Amino acid sequence: MPPPPTPHDPLLLALDAGTQGVRAIVFDAGGNPRAASRIALAPAFVAPQPGWAEQDPQVYWDALVAAVQGLWRAGAVRPGELAAVALTTQRGTVVCADESGAPLRPAIVWPDSRLARDLPPLGPMWGSALRLAGAHGLVRRLQTQAEVNWIAAHEPALWARAARVGLLSAWLSERLVGQWVDSIGCQVGYLPFDYRRLRWAGAASWRWRALAVRAGQLPRLVPPASALGTLTAPAAAALGLPRGLPVIAAAADKACEVLACGALAPDAAHLSLGTAAAINTTQPRYLEVQRLLPAYPAALPGHWNTEVHLPRGFWLVSWFRDQFGAEECARAAALGVAPESLFDALLAATPPGSDGLVLQPHWSPGLRDPGPEARGAIVGFTDQHGRAHLYRAIVEGVLFALRGGRERIERRLGRRLTALHLSGGGARSDAVAQIAADIFGLPAQRPQCEDASALGAAMLAAAGLGLHAGVPAAVRAMARAGKVSEPDPAAVRVCDEVWRERVRPLYPRLRPLLRRWHEVAGQGR
Repeated sequence: MPPPPTPHDPLLLALDAGTQGVRAIVFDAGGNPRAASRIALAPAFVAPQPGWAEQDPQVYWDALVAAVQGLWRAGAVRPGELAAVALTTQRGTVVCADESGAPLRPAIVWPDSRLARDLPPLGPMWGSALRLAGAHGLVRRLQTQAEVNWIAAHEPALWARAARVGLLSAWLSERLVGQWVDSIGCQVGYLPFDYRRLRWAGAASWRWRALAVRAGQLPRLVPPASALGTLTAPAAAALGLPRGLPVIAAAADKACEVLACGALAPDAAHLSLGTAAAINTTQPRYLEVQRLLPAYPAALPGHWNTEVHLPRGFWLVSWFRDQFGAEECARAAALGVAPESLFDALLAATPPGSDGLVLQPHWSPGLRDPGPEARGAIVGFTDQHGRAHLYRAIVEGVLFALRGGRERIERRLGRRLTALHLSGGGARSDAVAQIAADIFGLPAQRPQCEDASALGAAMLAAAGLGLHAGVPAAVRAMARAGKVSEPDPAAVRVCDEVWRERVRPLYPRLRPLLRRWHEVAGQGR
């Protein structure tokens, strides 16, 4: 156990710009949270047209400033006690800016589902090579989903003025340090990034043909736990922090969560139960779980996260709340708590397997499995089913989908995953953690700190400052194990049967129908 913190310990400010809100949390070098401030984003994004998701980048910066200023008003820590700042953000949110860094349009936020139609030509050489590799169709789907291709095709005058194109992490980093720079650990999105080599793609790569972006538009990249720069005078004044304070490169939110849970062993699975859900492992070598779909940069430098991603994860809980949770919303308002905190009673009222009700949670299209035809499904309704069954089917559906990701990862690794870590908003529920333990048949370990992405960023800041001898040492010193949910043998047997007999075969049987629906929709009928 590390020694208890003293008033003179160096303090680390972690900034976390998520989808639903922005957090500023101060940690000491032992991983103990010392102060926190949160600003909700309402709305999280706007939809000018169906399927779009946009947000003014200035909204994130203003929320970040408000969150940090909230720390000083609370008075638990003082600006002069901070030794460094680190930033983690949501993934895949794209910002276009002019030479001065001023945004040219709203950021395209990661849930956005618009498709580009007028695609950059791959050229005969690359077109033939990708066909021979069996990747041509996949690359064309990637092109249609790339935000930069949509902007270049639909807003060409704006695109011609876009001197800087990058992820939200890059734009916020520039506001902090005055340089167009970003962390390697943040590069998850449709940009010409070479995931295997952890750098921008080489000049001869097909990625430059597939995507409209130019090399000069992209930020300089640095590894996690290295310096992004120091706070500029304007940023320091806005945040109430000392000018010149070191800003250390962190990583994307899910990569930081893996770090905070201490899930660094190759056979340890990490479930991120947030708006988007994912199952990850940390590997010392590049390994594609699905061929030609990349492993992502890990927060641990020189490592990769083998991720299977579910875009609409615990977003489905918000969907349930908005559509069916009026009773809990009214009670929560009276009690002064979040409505989601009352949903555990619905889980307690239903047995494992939801009395035969199965939810298939692919509310959003994918690139391969599921593919662009993906739609959600709820199967098995009878007159005995009610709201509680539907809610449990949602939670089980998300976790069963992640169990499917576990099987894919295990096949590629050639080994079983033997440990299970949970983090994210869904992991705050004891009932959800128990269902995860039962579906995976493993003890479900949660971190003591619920703000896992912020803690992971603080770990990288501590390692970058030399407070610990590298990132693994920072994890050992700062990670705190919280509650463990042990699997219930009877529930495990039920979940195994539901997985084999109902869940695993469902999507393959639905796929032909969904593909036909997708084709008809594409023809405008």
